[in-house]
Amino acid sequence: MNFTLKVWRQKSSKSEGKLEEYNITNISSESSFLEMIDALNFNIMQKGQEPVHFDNDCREGICGACSMFINGRPHGPGKGTTTCQLYMRQFKDGDIITIEPWRATAFPVIRDLIVDRSAFDRIIQSGGYVNVNTGGVPDANEIPISKKNADEAFEAAACIGCGACVAACKNASAMLFVAAKVSQLALLPQGYVEKASRSESMVTQMDKEGFGACTNTGACSAECPKEISLSTIARLNRNFLASKFTTNE
Repeated sequence: MNFTLKVWRQKSSKSEGKLEEYNITNISSESSFLEMIDALNFNIMQKGQEPVHFDNDCREGICGACSMFINGRPHGPGKGTTTCQLYMRQFKDGDIITIEPWRATAFPVIRDLIVDRSAFDRIIQSGGYVNVNTGGVPDANEIPISKKNADEAFEAAACIGCGACVAACKNASAMLFVAAKVSQLALLPQGYVEKASRSESMVTQMDKEGFGACTNTGACSAECPKEISLSTIARLNRNFLASKFTTNE
């Protein structure tokens, strides 16, 4: 398969970037998207030029590092997949593919397709943990948890923090990310106690980082590789409002 690639090249967050065009040939339909980028970089380096810088780690859809905006969609055309799980058979021979980094003020470009997502780390540091002293590790069945809550907590915990929700949102909102991290704790006994204060502190930090407001278009959930439900945002909003009517000591 042959493709024309329009790849965003930018030396740093302080320099101007632009799309540069590359032609690549003889790509197997069974190659992953990242393997195709590897082949592109091999060709570029053979010419003595600077390769395309991009993030990747596990290449198994677990870490969320492989974040690329492909033909106007986070992680590309596949549903419920990360960029590393995208295969070239999902494109047509001769296609023009545009590859860009996430677009958000809170995610400044480091170089080419790599953005700084440390804003997510600071949101977690503001409240994405349990302060309650729970003692030693209890037996698995010592604290009864309903299957519904356990399932919903597990689904929320599947969030890999890739930032696709931010990239998909017209306001660059991080509400789905924050909601997933709040929900995975609030649904379980250990994290339930602090659910209101946690929601307030994490939303406050989200605003400080420069993420936009949520307008409930649903693009975040539609493009999330782990298909996190919009119901998590509703839970976050309830907990946030509850924090305004309680006194945190």
